[in-house]
Amino acid sequence: MTHPSPDFPAPAERPVPPADVVLPCLDEAAALPWVLARVPAGWRAIVVDNGSTDGSADIARALGATVVHEPRRGFGAACHAGLTAADADVVCFCDCDASLDPGLLVPFVRDVAAGRADLVLGRRRPQARGAWPPHARAGNLALSLMLRRRTGLALHDLGPLRAARRTDLLSLALTDRRSGYPLQMVVRAADAGLRVEERDVPYLPRVGASKVTGTWRGTWQAVRDMRRVLAEPPAARGPRGPRAAGTR
Repeated sequence: MTHPSPDFPAPAERPVPPADVVLPCLDEAAALPWVLARVPAGWRAIVVDNGSTDGSADIARALGATVVHEPRRGFGAACHAGLTAADADVVCFCDCDASLDPGLLVPFVRDVAAGRADLVLGRRRPQARGAWPPHARAGNLALSLMLRRRTGLALHDLGPLRAARRTDLLSLALTDRRSGYPLQMVVRAADAGLRVEERDVPYLPRVGASKVTGTWRGTWQAVRDMRRVLAEPPAARGPRGPRAAGTR
């Protein structure tokens, strides 16, 4: 399986701090080789198997990944199982469907490790027709606007490619175990005064069908989960001072 090379700069070849990459996985056997081959050298890939029936766990293990089994179904359940299994100072998240290259996380990790940001998110830029279906893009836009009203963060995307310090993420005490997990991470980070930034990243057509946003029904369920997160009362602000958001 190959993807066209997007017109984005490749991650720099300089040494980078170590990191763990959490890869939530549900029946991604076809995409795993492409994804795991692009995890930067020296980083640990943590594939969280969320009930796959296509041999994904065995493939991931054979390719050198650490495999964690999370029997509770849900994107948030898989992500949080990976976070609790991580032990690196910086933890990253990336979808396991070959829509995002984990190598793009290198500058994210540099920013977090250097103290320039506390949570870095990838703003998805579709590279081909069909990479981001209209209903999924519309749902993401609506949530971004609601997030801005709730937190003041001027983000454009709530994409799954992200990096932060493990201790910061654990301190957020995330409770959502479904589609609201990524949004709850951002909301609680903002409430805690963490510095949130986003970077443009190329977004490729995924391999296989989406488990969340592949249909209008799936998108609506995800939006419903996230609206519930936005309805949570604001947590107390942390000691880090004003929060900010930027795009690079």
